[in-house]
Amino acid sequence: MRPAGEQRPAGEAEARYAACAAPWGVAWLAATERGLCRVAFGLSEDAWRRLLAAETGLLPLHDPAALRRAVEQLAEYFAGRRQVFDVPLAPAWGTPFQRRVWQETARIPYGETRSYGALARSLGDEGAARAVGQALGRNPLPIFIPCHRVVAAAGQLGGYTGGLEIKRALLALEGALPRRG
Repeated sequence: MRPAGEQRPAGEAEARYAACAAPWGVAWLAATERGLCRVAFGLSEDAWRRLLAAETGLLPLHDPAALRRAVEQLAEYFAGRRQVFDVPLAPAWGTPFQRRVWQETARIPYGETRSYGALARSLGDEGAARAVGQALGRNPLPIFIPCHRVVAAAGQLGGYTGGLEIKRALLALEGALPRRG
C-alpha cells in the first residue's frame, strides 16, 4: 500500500500497537522504537493489523504498555484536557513534500484553522493547495499531525480521511468550527 518512493525506516521489524477509546469508537495507534508511526479509526483489530502490516511492512504486536503515554495523551485530548502532544512522531511513510506539509500542519495551534491555500503559501508554493490536500489525505498520524485543522478557504470543511463527521467533531472539541463564507 505504500506508494513508490516512500520507504520505511531501515532496521525496524516491529510496530507495537494499542487502542484508545475515541468519541466515535476506537482509535488505533502504532509505534516503532523511533516514535508513533500510524493512527487509524473505524477498524476492527484484525483489519487494523492487516492495514498496519501492509502499509509499514512491519510485524504488528499488541503492546499497550509501549503506547501508554500516547494513549493517555490522546484520551486527555478527547476529554478536553490536552491541547499539545509531546510524544515523538515517526510517520510510517512520506515523500519529502508530504513530510514538509505534515511538519507545517503540526505547527497549527489547537483551536485554530488554516486553509489549504494558506498552508501552501507557508510552504512557499502558493499554487500547491491541491497538492497540500493530497498530502494531508496521506497523513499517517491524524490528530497528532492535526490535518483536521486545515479547511477550505470559503469555510467548508474540505476532506478528511476519517470522514467529515470526525473532522467536525474534532474542530468542535477545539472550538474551531469554521463559519461558512
